[in-house]
Amino acid sequence: MDANQVLDYCLAKKGVTESFPFDNETLVLKVGIKIFLLMSLERQPLSINVKTDPEWSQELREQHPQITGAFHMNKTHWNSVSLDGLKRDLVLKMIDQSYDLVFKSLTKKAKEEILNS
Repeated sequence: MDANQVLDYCLAKKGVTESFPFDNETLVLKVGIKIFLLMSLERQPLSINVKTDPEWSQELREQHPQITGAFHMNKTHWNSVSLDGLKRDLVLKMIDQSYDLVFKSLTKKAKEEILNS
């Protein structure tokens, strides 16, 4: 997958916004007010940070050398993922889980606003 494919996939989800709050190369995608994906646009191969269930995070890291604990983030929950050599379905599954975990952590009011938009 390339950066545009990741971005298009994420932006198709309800309530997703994009911004560059840290620098000009790190694209941040949020659902509501919370980050669910970061993508380094300058790094090759393409790399993203996503949130996954801690047990699955451990399993992913053991099975795929492209997946490690995310730098500057809680490594129990966040993974840095080099997309080089990973199957598209796995990348999409990680993105979906990240979105779902973050969406579930939003307030009831924020969830309703997103679902009704």
